[in-house]
Amino acid sequence: MDDALPRVLFIGAVWPEPKSSAGGTRLMQLLHFFQNNKYEVHYCSSASETEFMEDISSNGIRTFSIKLNCDSFNTQVEALKPDVVIFDRFMMEEQYGWRVDESCPNAIKVIETIDLHCLRLARKEQLKKGGDFRSVLLNTTVAKREIAAMLRSDLSLMISEAEMEVLQDYFSFPEELLFYLPFEVELSKMNLEKSFDQKKDFISIGNFKHEPNWDSVLHLKKVIFPLIKKQLPKVKMKIYGSYPDEKAFNLTNKQEGFLVLGRAEDALEVMGDAKVCLAPLRFGAGIKGKLIDAMLCGTPNVSSSIGAEGMCGDHVWSGVIADEDEKFADAAVKLYTDKILWEKSVQNGKVILEQQFSVSEAHEKLNKKLNDLMDNRETYRQNNFMGSMLKHHTMQSTKFMSRWIQEKTNSF
Repeated sequence: MDDALPRVLFIGAVWPEPKSSAGGTRLMQLLHFFQNNKYEVHYCSSASETEFMEDISSNGIRTFSIKLNCDSFNTQVEALKPDVVIFDRFMMEEQYGWRVDESCPNAIKVIETIDLHCLRLARKEQLKKGGDFRSVLLNTTVAKREIAAMLRSDLSLMISEAEMEVLQDYFSFPEELLFYLPFEVELSKMNLEKSFDQKKDFISIGNFKHEPNWDSVLHLKKVIFPLIKKQLPKVKMKIYGSYPDEKAFNLTNKQEGFLVLGRAEDALEVMGDAKVCLAPLRFGAGIKGKLIDAMLCGTPNVSSSIGAEGMCGDHVWSGVIADEDEKFADAAVKLYTDKILWEKSVQNGKVILEQQFSVSEAHEKLNKKLNDLMDNRETYRQNNFMGSMLKHHTMQSTKFMSRWIQEKTNSF
């Protein structure tokens, strides 16, 4: 270890899989950010390794495994003495935050939210049962857990400005504990060369383990695509995504043109071949990687307002936004058949990527913010009384629950 360099420790819910999800890509972007800013980067997780995980150790990142509810983590983190600890989602702060506080209390604690989990789950609950959204959101157990974890931390990284507004409007969350860090888009991968006439069929793509994606596939199968087929009987609907299971493949019906094709070896290639991307997401949160890929490939999309949320700012959307089933299907048909609308949508996507996902300035501000936190941690923490109070009370209950599990495990 190089004691001259600041040290960052990532505590991952999983080992990064950038080819499986936008969340995996985001993790890799953060790892590279710290490497580029001359940090010594360490990554640990209690998750099992997978065949699709990135070999981050080959990129100079030091990795090690950790155990849940085990004092061995305290020993590991105390020896490492990180300056910054990044929790991959709020659940990792719940599991390990109190241990970090005990073993290296001076470390700056940062939550990478990926998306606002309580928002996604509240939308799912409202879709199933209805009710006033504010009431549903504020009364979910996940909201109480997630907001508490964020208050206990020194900073939370947000991928969507829309979610920052939700936090401040619904929870009166302190703005100074939030940092907007856009999803990083590699504009060098943009390829708009394929024309309207060179592309065909509809596409949808997304990790099948992610509930909003699975719901979207089912909704396409049962409702949206049958409406499209009435107007375009020869088109195909191609569904791609990582971790498909048997029930997903069983949705395939070649006669209907509905094809579940599983994991794409190259997501940008299959997206680039399609004429229109469909994303009828009925609940969810965060930034949708599939729609960024569509814009990179010059493939216009039809999305729900939830799918497009927080992505285009004041710019015109790269296709059509529609929430009602018949309007969604009609928009898909029009975008598929109207060359002028299609070409305008491709250019709108280019503008969105160039204007909304430039991160160089955000990276400079984040580096400055972290340095400021490290230099003035006591002042920042004194100003966060609510976080200190939650750390005092809530963390005690989390700590003793973990201790109870540990003792119960050791007794067998």
